[in-house]
Amino acid sequence: MAAPPLLSLQDIQLTFGGTQLLEAAELIVSPGQRIALVGRNGSGKSTLLKIAAGLVQHDAGVRFVEPSATIRYLPQEPDLSEFATTLAYVEAGLAAGDDAYRAQYLLHALGLTGAEEPKTLSGGEARRAALARVLAPQPDVLLLDEPTNHLDLPVIEWLQSELDQMRSAMVLISHDRRFLSDLSRSTVWLDRGVTRRIDKGFGAFESWRDEVLEQEEKERHKLDRQIVREEHWLRYGVTARRKRNVGRLERLAGLRQDRREQRRAVGSVSMAVSEGRTSGALVVEAESISKSFGDRPIVLDFSTRVLRGDRVGIVGPNGAGKTTLIKMLTGLAAPDTGTIKLGSALELAMLDQGRARLEPETRLRDALTGGGSDTLKINGESKHVVGYMKDFLFTPEQANTPIGKLSGGERARVALARALALPSNFLVLDEPTNDLDLETLDLLEEMVSDYAGTVIVVSHDRDFLDRVATSVIMAEGNGKWVEYAGGYSDMVAQRGEGVTARTVEKAAKPEKAKASSDPATPAAKRKLSFKEKHALETLPGEIDKLDAKIRQVNDRLGDGNYYARDPEGFARDSKALAEAEAKKTAAEEQWLELEMLREELEG
Repeated sequence: MAAPPLLSLQDIQLTFGGTQLLEAAELIVSPGQRIALVGRNGSGKSTLLKIAAGLVQHDAGVRFVEPSATIRYLPQEPDLSEFATTLAYVEAGLAAGDDAYRAQYLLHALGLTGAEEPKTLSGGEARRAALARVLAPQPDVLLLDEPTNHLDLPVIEWLQSELDQMRSAMVLISHDRRFLSDLSRSTVWLDRGVTRRIDKGFGAFESWRDEVLEQEEKERHKLDRQIVREEHWLRYGVTARRKRNVGRLERLAGLRQDRREQRRAVGSVSMAVSEGRTSGALVVEAESISKSFGDRPIVLDFSTRVLRGDRVGIVGPNGAGKTTLIKMLTGLAAPDTGTIKLGSALELAMLDQGRARLEPETRLRDALTGGGSDTLKINGESKHVVGYMKDFLFTPEQANTPIGKLSGGERARVALARALALPSNFLVLDEPTNDLDLETLDLLEEMVSDYAGTVIVVSHDRDFLDRVATSVIMAEGNGKWVEYAGGYSDMVAQRGEGVTARTVEKAAKPEKAKASSDPATPAAKRKLSFKEKHALETLPGEIDKLDAKIRQVNDRLGDGNYYARDPEGFARDSKALAEAEAKKTAAEEQWLELEMLREELEG
């Protein structure tokens, strides 16, 4: 017998601004279920998740939550403004009886210390803190809205592993297809205000969706033919038996009404890139290029050849230097040492991550045309801006809408439309999949695959890289970059692992493995500093002391009556345990890095 649901939404209806967003939406979550919630941008996925979380009131329908069930919701834009530190923000999400240490553990695993002030956080850091807050209580139901947004690959892979080990039921909204496919066991499709469900993971969704839409088209065709037959009878049929004729006329009126009320599937993006002249066979040749910022090596002795038609993926943790490498490979920045040779007749078009470069007050039409004109050239032919807007699912009424009023997905489409309008034979895409829905992702993949020129793409989307990349350049840490043949999965097979969290830690602490600032001096010939030698000798003793302290505190906390006897002492010891665990982990990692560096220098 199936377990009763922890959370149930039935026949949910909601209208925004006169438009019915949700018409008959359902979402039933039972213990341990992992549900992918999918649909086009603007279909109401986030709104349905907010209704499930109790944050938005629906117009009609029933929301039920099992009284003892705990629910945690991850918003797309978390608000930490009321808290002094990230640790305070995460601990505020804990309930009585929750493991207080888990807050510190999750923050550390996500690359935060807990001492960060919210006003200083980047979007990615705020998202990490929000993830720690919802994961820490290990709730019965997790509602996660785009949990991988603003995260780099090491954190995405860690998060996927962490969620996979949790017993919580989950509802996931994500544009990361690999993430959804690996974690989900059921799929709910929100389409034109109505939900459909299949008890299979996201991996089976796209073929099922296509079957549903194909069947809809057949039904629509049958209805059209029936209307034609009835209209033919109306014009040419006999007029006797008036009473029966009146009934038939009413039936025809009903068919026409059904036809008018049918909600067709939302249109698809029509995506084409404006191609320039054919470039030379050699696009980029880099020989032994290096670049450092101060004492920090970004690229060390890297060589590659990019030929016409190649699709090169670049992956690595945030801060590894992916943007710097791109700038050197495209001639926008010079290496400190080594040479970059660019091919002939190159026409470069770039899509960067900076949606902020789309000025908020700029009108949509001006963002696409550059202002001062109603037309733009696509593959040598003039096209009216409104027609080009329709290709990217914008309505004519949005032509004068300021960019700042558009959603994240709409701004992503504007940036794509603007970049693809430029004549090019060398396309550089920096995180092009951010905020794109699944259908738009499909079309972007087709466009990249069919593009006659050369493509360099930076992406944290593993599935996207598998589908488009002919090779992957991977940041191995400390300025080392290695190129692997094939897509992301091929890179993992050759390398033996993905972009692991250890890479983040190395990248975040480059001072532990400094390269010589003198290009003529090989980094491997330097010696450990006095400070590094001292740390290497003393850290094991510090780790032993911390280990002993952790055992002592654990012994006190293991007393079942401790909290009732001394709540303040229990809180102090819980905090001391978290701090000692964090210090021990940091010390172990520092010793490991120094030991690896010593072996490298001596070897």
